[in-house]
Amino acid sequence: MKKNNVTVLGVMSGTSLDGLDLALCRFKKVEKRWEYEVIETETIPYPHNITGQLNDSIHYSAEKLAALDSQYAKLMATFINKFLNGQKIKPDYIASHGHTVFHQPSRGFTTQIGSGATIAALTGITTISDFRSTDVALGGQGAPLVPIGDELLFGNYRACINLGGFSNISYSFANKRIAYDISPCNLPLNLLAVQMGLSFDRDGTIASQSHPDKELVTRLNQLDYYQKEPPKSLGYEWLQASFFPILEQADISIPQKMRSVIEHIAIQLSNVINNLPIGDVMITGGGAHNKFLMRRLKTLTNRELIIPEKQIVNFKEAIIFALLGILRVREEINCYASVTGASKDSCCGAIYTV
Repeated sequence: MKKNNVTVLGVMSGTSLDGLDLALCRFKKVEKRWEYEVIETETIPYPHNITGQLNDSIHYSAEKLAALDSQYAKLMATFINKFLNGQKIKPDYIASHGHTVFHQPSRGFTTQIGSGATIAALTGITTISDFRSTDVALGGQGAPLVPIGDELLFGNYRACINLGGFSNISYSFANKRIAYDISPCNLPLNLLAVQMGLSFDRDGTIASQSHPDKELVTRLNQLDYYQKEPPKSLGYEWLQASFFPILEQADISIPQKMRSVIEHIAIQLSNVINNLPIGDVMITGGGAHNKFLMRRLKTLTNRELIIPEKQIVNFKEAIIFALLGILRVREEINCYASVTGASKDSCCGAIYTV
């Protein structure tokens, strides 16, 4: 497939578990550049029982996880079909990230559930999924994957930061794309909000009414991960082993924990932003809506932080995964070794046709 006008549905499920992001996009290849148009977007919240299963899936047996892989893919296909029924255009392809259960590149594996074969079978549309495994097999981190999209679609910004379940950065330096996970972000904040009976702390309002615990912030800032040089990436296992125990040991209120985590996030982000040869920084992801986090970040940084239009803030990763799907079908590089530390650049993703 080498046609230069392609329509793709990008499907993204982040670690924050707030729902499935769908972005129907039209792409056009113009010389060496890709131009894109977003036709329609939607975030479909997960049913409560699915959210719980996805959250607990890291503890499942192999058989139970295989069953969830199929069940989750069927739900995704249902969401996709309902979304596409309202559109005049049927996509040429679906590009689905899936839900990450395990991510341990140091041990040579990463697992995203949401069977691409099932999605293809139930939608009748060729589906590309499992975007991380090839890079991990080549010795890479398998993450972050969006930097090539940052370069090809959002190259007018000097750097791109996404504030999702984890925060990550992508920028060009010395003719190479550099990217890595910076710190946890929405994931621990949302889990703390759940302990208060909320899905999340809207605008960071609860956190803003407390003050940071200096000891907790210091302990979080001293975690070994922050001393490592890139390429590097974070996963839920790291949170369980290193981050959550420190949070749980702190004998303070939940709002104060929220405030301390926001301070920690802002410090780690500012450490990266202030010490890199970059100018303006585009901020996307759910964390960009956290007004208090953004205020703290702007206070601590010396760069211009740009929050684009709401559609890009919310759906940038789904848009980029749609592009990654096109590149996979075209058998072109969609994963940079300079980002992941793999032995070479690669063309990642499994293609399921019907």
